[in-house]
Amino acid sequence: MRARRSIMGAVWFFVTIAAVVTLAAVGYSCVARFTDNNTLIAVIMLGGILALALVCTVIDVARRRVTVDRPVRKILGATDRIAAGDFSVRLEPAHPYGRYDEYDRIMENLNKMAAELSKTAVLNNDFVSNVSHELKTPLAVVQNYAAALKKDGVTDEELKHYADVLEDTAKKLTALVGNVLKLNRLENHEITPEFTKIDLEESLARAVLKYEDMLENKNLRLECDLQSAEVYSVEEYLDIIWNNLISNAVKFTDPGGAIKVSLRLVGGKAVVSVADTGCGIDSGTGARIFEKFYQGDTSHAGEGNGLGLALVKKVIDVLGGEIHVESARGKGSVFTVSLPAVNR
Repeated sequence: MRARRSIMGAVWFFVTIAAVVTLAAVGYSCVARFTDNNTLIAVIMLGGILALALVCTVIDVARRRVTVDRPVRKILGATDRIAAGDFSVRLEPAHPYGRYDEYDRIMENLNKMAAELSKTAVLNNDFVSNVSHELKTPLAVVQNYAAALKKDGVTDEELKHYADVLEDTAKKLTALVGNVLKLNRLENHEITPEFTKIDLEESLARAVLKYEDMLENKNLRLECDLQSAEVYSVEEYLDIIWNNLISNAVKFTDPGGAIKVSLRLVGGKAVVSVADTGCGIDSGTGARIFEKFYQGDTSHAGEGNGLGLALVKKVIDVLGGEIHVESARGKGSVFTVSLPAVNR
């Protein structure tokens, strides 16, 4: 299409020049019939050429105003609005789709850019709002219990209770800030991961052992079915995945329930599943569970900040893997992670 327009432009330029030259030659012939005064002929010819040049110039100026200046002004106006933070601007291309010229393509790209910037602005506003909301509750707890510590007549038992609450709240704040920073660094590509060969069976076993005391305290039955598998991955990233999935399974499974962690090789992929007999989630929640700050189970809202699974999803994307969840309300959940395995 671009080559066709270039050829057409060259043809029109050639036709215009040819027309001017032809008209000048015809004019010279006509004038020469009536006089043999070369000076007069030259003056008349010069005037005719200047008149033709003026007409061509006027036509070209009009053409440029329509085909160049008008779309350029529209584009500049749109970029000024976008630079000022107005991402609602949309431009209407001058030609139908399939016959776009360069300016139409620029307008279409500006429309796409404005739409993406609008989405980003909304996400950023939501992110700031959610972070602020998540910080309010623990900060209020810290403020209230710090004030309680100042009261007279506080017993040793109360002091210990207040200290425990403050310590627990501080841990939650640390986890929140840490997850926010990790997500931000991953999303802005500020981390360059170093992939190494990792024994996935050993990585999972090490992660499960960290929750041995919690499993015993809640009387949860643990079943592990781990095959031998190796992956090229990042140990820190794998720890983020396993810690979030296993801690969620422990957190949302009632005492006396069961958790199963399995690892198997399927079609060149290492497939890890973490299943529990906990409260489960409905299909609507399952569709949004990997979004930042989304918490579908409001009854457990105080136990998390909605960043854990979002971080897991981002980490798995970086590792070139996949994750999906199967769950039903009251019937537990199964989170399945697939990672490219090392060929042996």
